[in-house]
Amino acid sequence: MARRNQGGLAEAVMELFALMPWWVGVIAAPLFYLLLHPVATQAVPVATEVGQYGAMATRTMWKTFALFGQYLLPFFSLVGAAMSAWRRRQRRRLAAEVAQNPSAGVLDGMSWREFEMLVGEGFRLQGFRVVETGGGGADGGVDLVLSRPGQNGSEKYLVQCKQWRAYKVGVDVVRELYGVMAARGAAGGFVVTSGRFTDEARRFASGRNVELVDGPRLRQLIQKARGAGVQPARQEPALKTPAAPVASAPAQRDGDERPNCPVCGKRMVRRVAKRGASAGAPFWGCVDYPGCKGTRGMG
Repeated sequence: MARRNQGGLAEAVMELFALMPWWVGVIAAPLFYLLLHPVATQAVPVATEVGQYGAMATRTMWKTFALFGQYLLPFFSLVGAAMSAWRRRQRRRLAAEVAQNPSAGVLDGMSWREFEMLVGEGFRLQGFRVVETGGGGADGGVDLVLSRPGQNGSEKYLVQCKQWRAYKVGVDVVRELYGVMAARGAAGGFVVTSGRFTDEARRFASGRNVELVDGPRLRQLIQKARGAGVQPARQEPALKTPAAPVASAPAQRDGDERPNCPVCGKRMVRRVAKRGASAGAPFWGCVDYPGCKGTRGMG
């Protein structure tokens, strides 16, 4: 979804704290005052020589900023905290409505902002830490950044939300997110829509670390998560994180030349792509397919 229109400093500060937990703004308010008040009340020495005028001007500028900032920054941070608390309440309300209403129209009737808030709450219910990037509007870009402890520390996942009612999400959207994931070093990504995906988009995502979540599946996930509460850290989540593709590995040397699956560890079998841009090309596929969709290239 598109970025919001750029506003002034006041709007930027309030939006920054609105994207954080509400208590961050509450704590920041008195800290701003305690930091700026001594500067605002400090006397500026009068310049007696020509070389001192520059330092006097700088100190006067900082004192003026602190004089207003000691009141304005705490106010803006508290407003941002109130916005954060309100959005938290809205997210929970939206998730409750979806969990209690099996109709597909419950998603179609949402605005793009409500849909983005709902998706974020859905991932929170799955045990992710969610950061809203401030996206908004009609289309394009990463809307949520997810993190959750993994085998190699905290893993990052990118989410793109598509509140498209009239037509299916095509392959270009999935390709766009896949490119951003590579550029930002994300472990995986999700494209979430209130509608459906085209067959080409699903084929492109198959075997890659991109998970496609359509409207019916999103409703099911939220209903399941709300029924069970927040997923414990050791419990298998309702929504599995997409596994990153692994580069081709050397074949096993124990008499069987087949490599192991990068997802489940089982031996792989030689397959030939039947569709898409790689049609006719050989690759290693998991023997447990379609239960496991792990693949390796054939170097």
